[in-house]
Amino acid sequence: MNDRRPVTGDREAKRKDRRKERGAAAEEAAARHLEALGYQVLERNWRCRSGEIDLIARDGEALVFVEVRSRRAGSRFGAAVEAVTPRKIRQVRGLAGIYLAFHPHMAGPFRFDVVAVTLHPDDSVADLRHVKAAF
Repeated sequence: MNDRRPVTGDREAKRKDRRKERGAAAEEAAARHLEALGYQVLERNWRCRSGEIDLIARDGEALVFVEVRSRRAGSRFGAAVEAVTPRKIRQVRGLAGIYLAFHPHMAGPFRFDVVAVTLHPDDSVADLRHVKAAF
């Protein structure tokens, strides 16, 4: 008997690993970009039960919650900046409230930025777009 069923589990695991690698490359590029602008990156991948904030940084007096979005160059799914959905905006806002509840000493002016990164197949940056006060 010749069993030629595709091994989808392995393929799916490799795809997820690759997606994580791309996400990490985009977050690293975003952090470097923000630091080059003079931001102080305070947290990377801050997590709680409700989710994760990609980057939390200080821009002068402002505390900045940063959502990083990435796409591959030539992606048929649109630009990375278009991937910030109303659901994601609600989630990040809620997470920011939780973060501030855990860190009351950080209270003060804050904003939400988006850094959209387009990556080449080798994970080098093709394009990076930083939208201040995106939502």
